Amino acid sequence: MSTIGYESWAVDLGTVGAVYPFQGWEVAMTVLGVLFWLGWHRMQFDAESKELEDAVNSFKGSEATQAIDRY
Repeated sequence: MSTIGYESWAVDLGTVGAVYPFQGWEVAMTVLGVLFWLGWHRMQFDAESKELEDAVNSFKGSEATQAIDRY
């Protein structure tokens, strides 16, 4: 299987160039990867903030007093 169209590697490799798939897409893939990474972190932050807020709100009022008195 050849990614650049060569059937034999008996050539001057200095003139071959990149020998991997998606040549020329390095910058676009890096930008997409960084955007995905930032988006994932934002989603995690929102989900964990909501979970923490729910935990804080679940112990307000008389339930909190009962939990404190119990211990």
